[in-house]
Amino acid sequence: MAYTLDNQLVVAVSSRALFDFEAENNVFEQDDDRAYQALQLARVNQPAQPGVAYPLIRKLLELNPVAGEPRVEVVILSRNDPVSGLRAFRSCEALGLKISRGVFTRGRPPFRYLHAFKAGLFLSANSEDVRGALEAGFPAARVYPDSFKTADRHPHEIRVAFDGDAVLFSDEAERIFKSQGLAAFLENETSKVGLPLREGPLKPLLAALHRLQKVADAVTPVRIRTALVTARSAPAHERAIRTLMEWDIEVDEAMFLGGLDKGRFLKEFEPDFFFDDQISHCESALGFSPTGHVPSGIANHDT
Repeated sequence: MAYTLDNQLVVAVSSRALFDFEAENNVFEQDDDRAYQALQLARVNQPAQPGVAYPLIRKLLELNPVAGEPRVEVVILSRNDPVSGLRAFRSCEALGLKISRGVFTRGRPPFRYLHAFKAGLFLSANSEDVRGALEAGFPAARVYPDSFKTADRHPHEIRVAFDGDAVLFSDEAERIFKSQGLAAFLENETSKVGLPLREGPLKPLLAALHRLQKVADAVTPVRIRTALVTARSAPAHERAIRTLMEWDIEVDEAMFLGGLDKGRFLKEFEPDFFFDDQISHCESALGFSPTGHVPSGIANHDT
């Protein structure tokens, strides 16, 4: 019987999101793919430094029990050529990441393989690939390679923070705010407080993390802690919480900031990753958290 990834959270990550390949990427942009390939081959035995997604990936893999069925599978999904992929796998081995599967497409969009992997998340530095993944129905985010990254904070917790509208929830309420203003937004949210918001692109990821929270056992070295970090404030907060209740999903912390700068609050929560649909909020978070832009919803129609 063929091996199956069923019942696992499958995270697909590009090599540039997982490792710090910015110097090599500069060669690619200034020269060509052959120069990039030659440089990666020359450095094949030189382990790459961790990239922005590394803290999250490392901790997620620690959810797998020493014996028994794995709970998380991480695969590399990259526009790199197969030769450059050698260094990616060598770096995984050097850093102790148990990653053995990958697809390398030599410049072609790799997101079409998300179907075959049944991926529950795709992280990439390539905007085109992320948009393609979202349009295909997969949770995805464009990472900021220069954002803050460390795996040393909270070694026994996986901390993930999510924006609400256009990320966990659809952008239906945000559209009203954009077109009609705050008063109309508040009136809409209070009048529909008992009507759950539709699902946003990263709701399946939060649901998967919630399931992993429930199956964590005494021998698992890490626990999961999630946070909702939203520009909503009272009274619009209630519809968001009631939507999560309707989905039978709990978050550990909820921050209703009413337009306050999110970066200061992420500095205190110290997530291993933060997801937001608005570039301004992502830029605010860069100095405090590994960050991913989710290019969905009305805020991204012209970007």
